[in-house]
Amino acid sequence: MTDLIKVQAITASELLEHFEVSEEAEDHLVPDTAPEVSIDKLAEAGLYADAIKLLAHGLPKREAVWWSCLSARDVQNPQTDEDNVNALIAAESWVKKPSEEVRLRCKLLGEKTKHKTPASWAATAASWCHGSLAKEGEPPIEPPEHLYAHAVAGAVNLAAAYSDPVNPDKQFIRYLQQGLDLARGGNGKIEA
Repeated sequence: MTDLIKVQAITASELLEHFEVSEEAEDHLVPDTAPEVSIDKLAEAGLYADAIKLLAHGLPKREAVWWSCLSARDVQNPQTDEDNVNALIAAESWVKKPSEEVRLRCKLLGEKTKHKTPASWAATAASWCHGSLAKEGEPPIEPPEHLYAHAVAGAVNLAAAYSDPVNPDKQFIRYLQQGLDLARGGNGKIEA
């Protein structure tokens, strides 16, 4: 197994400062070890949503947003409305070339899609990576450092639930593998 070279945190406790896990997850955490240990233990216990949250907080912004894009792309289909298609395209564009212009488009589309879909959360994740949370013309409000990771986890977890509402475990495992591949320096493209 290759180390999670993209995760800068030395211990899981560094990442756990920025979010809460479920009560069930608390017994599976090993805070004073590398994040991968806790991620693996959470996954083994079937606590995929918590494992995804932990990994989302460990990944650098672009890799994390790309992860949300991969899962959102996976659940899009011919019935996906134009706003959600555009939200995902904007988020993917931001990953390829982060700019304020693309970030603002992601923010607009995240709001327009009302944060109800994986694509909406992927766009929101990109918009929370830099810039200001304030409306145009208002004093700038810098996003908290790990705010993007909350949106990434939302996109990935929601995509798993969308793909198979009755038994999403297979998709949770696949999406977690995508994120781990990104953390190891890969492109995250894991086949179904």
